[in-house]
Amino acid sequence: MKHFFIIALIINIILQADLFSQATAVNSAFKIARLKYNGGGDWYNDPQEEVNLLKFIGQNTSINVSPGYEFVSIEDDKFFTYPFIFMTGHGNIVISDNEAHRLRTYLENGGFLYADDDYGMDKSFRREIKKVFPDRELVELPYSFGLYHCQYDFSNGPPKVHAHDEKPAEGFGLFHNNRLVVYYTFESNPSDGWNDPEVHNDSQEKHIESLRFGTNIVVWALTH
Repeated sequence: MKHFFIIALIINIILQADLFSQATAVNSAFKIARLKYNGGGDWYNDPQEEVNLLKFIGQNTSINVSPGYEFVSIEDDKFFTYPFIFMTGHGNIVISDNEAHRLRTYLENGGFLYADDDYGMDKSFRREIKKVFPDRELVELPYSFGLYHCQYDFSNGPPKVHAHDEKPAEGFGLFHNNRLVVYYTFESNPSDGWNDPEVHNDSQEKHIESLRFGTNIVVWALTH
């Protein structure tokens, strides 16, 4: 009987250790946090976008992902726990002085921000990011930049997913110590392409192209 209890105890310890390792694996999985900002813009639109992108990344790379929708504001305590922040919308953005300071601290200490103009946020985004880095300018990245080639090849830069004003798609960046810390797409809108194709009547080709481009952004952010 004594041996039985010893064996049962050992099995229980093994099971608990296995559950702990599984929980650790889940907790360490890569997540994307949607930025909740003030100003009235629809920061929350199309929550399926990140879920689809994360699933695609999990299926096509070795990155361990947690495919869910999460959002966070700059002043939340957990803001600094996310390695990758995504923001989008159609309208106005307002960042307070304290938020600007916290966002700069986040970016200068390893964080990454990807912003995608969903048509209508360009003016306010450029104005507010200037609060974060008043000493720097958004610069258009050359097509030779590594982000466009790190996983899938985008020799012409960002894909043109939606028409918007029928202008060429552009990708801009802000750097800190030669590291890309902010990436911004304009007249491109790949995040809408991450959504279920029927939502915006995107072709399957555009859907896959957008997911591949989003994968490049994530891979570049995590490896640089």
